[in-house]
Amino acid sequence: MQRLTIFAKGNLDLRDSLYALKSGGETLWNGINPLVRARFPGQSVRVQHELWTRSDALLQSDGVIPQELAERNLPLEPYTLEAQFSRAVFEARTDVYVLSLQPDVATSLVRHSRDGYLFYPNEWRNWSEPDRLWLRDNFTKLPLLDVDVSLENLSRIIAKIRERTEAPILVYNLSAVVPGETIHCYSGVDEIFSTRIRRFNLALVDLSKASGISVIDVDAIIARGGADRLKFDAMHLTADGCRLVAEEVLRVLDDLGCFTPPEQR
Repeated sequence: MQRLTIFAKGNLDLRDSLYALKSGGETLWNGINPLVRARFPGQSVRVQHELWTRSDALLQSDGVIPQELAERNLPLEPYTLEAQFSRAVFEARTDVYVLSLQPDVATSLVRHSRDGYLFYPNEWRNWSEPDRLWLRDNFTKLPLLDVDVSLENLSRIIAKIRERTEAPILVYNLSAVVPGETIHCYSGVDEIFSTRIRRFNLALVDLSKASGISVIDVDAIIARGGADRLKFDAMHLTADGCRLVAEEVLRVLDDLGCFTPPEQR
């Protein structure tokens, strides 16, 4: 049995497609391994998934949880402090890295007013009143990342990974189909979510040209299969959507020779 290790740093788009999609205690999609075993008997994949808040936070983190956060018992699941301040993506021993645009496209962070560190206060509206007041008094909300800043950050992340390994790096883009959007004239309209996704997706193509990373084109996959069937909402895929994305990941890994024995490469 040969086993390929994937370090997946991103949000639920990576976890749901590569590891498992679960709802109400039921497993709707069991990840990439059934596809691997069917196509490459005797081989398997180990997926190590870690959540990612945003590229600027990842680059800023030194791997140490700020003491003020560590001393508070904040209900952050699944965005634990350990995941938010982790540097594991730069230290992991792995065969493949899989990243995602989703955090930079959709996530807003806060910055500590005194110490300057970035933080994702997940589900802050459900915190206790003292914790909400502490958040308000000590942090400043940041805007969404600009696409140019995001792609520069991703370029730096890729370069840092490349300092220690030539392992393949795959990056998911996003489906630009947003349920409920009916706009047909953009005059006087601020950037809407689908337009933001398209700008990031196009920028990722340029990053691939410059860095050699592989793009998992979720946008094309969902468009070909039909977004009404393959998406729950703007961000989350159905089991069929997850399967199609996992199949594309498997195709790209095979194309990169990840399932070819070393002696045959």
